[in-house]
Amino acid sequence: MSSPRLVPELLVSNHTVSREFYVRIIGFEVRYERPAEKFSYLDLGGAALMIEQETDFWATAPRERPYGRGVNLQIQVDEIGPILARLAEAGIALFRPAEEAWYRSGDVYSGNRQFLVQDPDGYLLRFFEDLGSSPAPHSGRIVG
Repeated sequence: MSSPRLVPELLVSNHTVSREFYVRIIGFEVRYERPAEKFSYLDLGGAALMIEQETDFWATAPRERPYGRGVNLQIQVDEIGPILARLAEAGIALFRPAEEAWYRSGDVYSGNRQFLVQDPDGYLLRFFEDLGSSPAPHSGRIVG
């Protein structure tokens, strides 16, 4: 498996809790770990993510929850349904409910079925499945 050219690394407050969230509930697989460093490299169908328990090495400022303010990580999956089911089973509330959204991209609209959820530290995750594309209307309005 080739390595992605961009892999976010999230500093987490509790590696065990975050690993459980990402692996058991979301469905990421562990590519490798360094337990002594409380570090995991995770993969979900080619979407890579690293988590590491907070360390001063990467700190640029004091950290406050929710972490990652102003950033959401968009992650494409084959189907959002199984992830939604595991989140519901775990009693984890969604930040934004599942919806169908169409975004203009040049002369077409690209469709997503998507939802947003925060991880245990408040990082905002946007999972989506591709709904294909349709021609853009001349009015520039969103369709769907």
